[in-house]
Amino acid sequence: MARIKNIELPNEKHICIGLTAIYGIGRPLAKTICENAGVDPTKKVKDLTDEDIQKLRKEVDEHTVEGDLRRDVQMSIKEKMEINSYQGIRHKKGLPVRGQRTSRNAKTRKGKGKVVANKKKAGK
Repeated sequence: MARIKNIELPNEKHICIGLTAIYGIGRPLAKTICENAGVDPTKKVKDLTDEDIQKLRKEVDEHTVEGDLRRDVQMSIKEKMEINSYQGIRHKKGLPVRGQRTSRNAKTRKGKGKVVANKKKAGK
């Protein structure tokens, strides 16, 4: 069972795919990490030796991943909100940040529809 940056890598997957379980590592970066560490990317995670795992850990430590990356992202969002940039305002309001339309989409970002109460009709 390989454990890198306190993340358990899935045993049945290839290393280059298993590394993507770590936040901040995608397929291209995983491939470069494997090449730099000298580990075959098509090898399964369960077949890794302790030596291979050490090489991978050393290589992953050179990149900003997991907690540090999450912290950096949150800090940059917070900074945008503090300086009241356009993106910061959109973050505060819970609307899409990158220019998407909101009239018919953005259900994920805006949340469930809010019910507007009807006025009572004047009786005769």
